[in-house]
Amino acid sequence: MRRGYNPYLLPPWLRKTRFYCKNIILPITVFELIRTIFLPTTFDFLLLCLLISILFLFHRDII
Repeated sequence: MRRGYNPYLLPPWLRKTRFYCKNIILPITVFELIRTIFLPTTFDFLLLCLLISILFLFHRDII
């Protein structure tokens, strides 16, 4: 059985990095979504998929 995730067990520098990444990933994802709508390329689409998956993982507290 998996234990619950406790971010306070992480080192302070990693907690701070995780906090800043969690706060900045949403604006970057929205910007990339707008960019992909206007200038769709394969790289933009793959990058958008990657950013959405990272955003989902941060939202579910898996990362």
